[in-house]
Amino acid sequence: MASDLTLVILAGGMATRLYPVTLDIPKSLIDINGTPFIQHQIDLIKSKGISNVVLCLGKFAKPIEDFLGNGSSNSVNIKYSYDGETLLGTGGALKKAFPFLSDPFMIMYGDSYLNIEYIDIMDYFNNFDKSGLMTVLKNENKWDKSNIVFRDGQIIKYDKVDDAEFEYIDYGFSILRKNAFLPYSEKDKFDLKDVFKGLISKNEMLGYEVHNRFYEIGSFSGIEETKEYLLKHKL
Repeated sequence: MASDLTLVILAGGMATRLYPVTLDIPKSLIDINGTPFIQHQIDLIKSKGISNVVLCLGKFAKPIEDFLGNGSSNSVNIKYSYDGETLLGTGGALKKAFPFLSDPFMIMYGDSYLNIEYIDIMDYFNNFDKSGLMTVLKNENKWDKSNIVFRDGQIIKYDKVDDAEFEYIDYGFSILRKNAFLPYSEKDKFDLKDVFKGLISKNEMLGYEVHNRFYEIGSFSGIEETKEYLLKHKL
C-alpha cells in the first residue's frame, strides 16, 4: 500500500440533477447493482494500492460516515472533513481538509468511477517540479463536452465554454500540492476549477493522458452505464 499518500473524494454536492432520488440520500449511497456506489469506489481505490482516504462531505455527511465508519471493515483508513453550515466550494472544502492530507495529494469526485493506475500517475507527477496534474481523456465531445487543450504533456487551455480547439476532457482525477492553494484563505469560498485555471496560467499544471473512459453517476443515463460496466468488471 502507498501508506504515505492520501486520496480525497469530493462528495459534498447537492446532486440536484438526480432529484427526486437524492432528496433523501446522498449520491454516494445510490444503489449500484445491490451495493452503494461509494463501496464500489473504495473497493477500486484499495485495489490500486491506496489505503488513506479523506471524504469531503456536505449536507448528507452522517449517512455516508455511518456506512463507511473509519474504513477498518474495508482495510483502509478513512477520515472526514465537513463543509459545515456554509458550503465552501470544492476548492474551499479541500483547503479545510488540509490537516488530513499528504503533500501532494490525489483528488477524485464522489460520483466518478475511474479505473486507472493512480500510483503510476503520482510517480509520473513526482518527476516534475509542478504544483498540479490533471488527467485528461481524448473525448472529442463523445462522453461529455470537451473542455481542454492538451499538448506536449501540458494543459494549455481549460474552460467550460465551447471552443473548437477542445478535444480533451478533464477526466476527474487530479494531483495537487498544497502550495497551489496559497492564493486562498481558509475563509474563501472557491472551486477547484479556480485553482486549476490559476496553475495553468502560470504553467504549473501537468497533463497526463489516460485511455479508459470514465463512468459516473451524476446523471440517470450515467447511472445505467455504470451499472452495466460494473456488472461486467467486478473486482
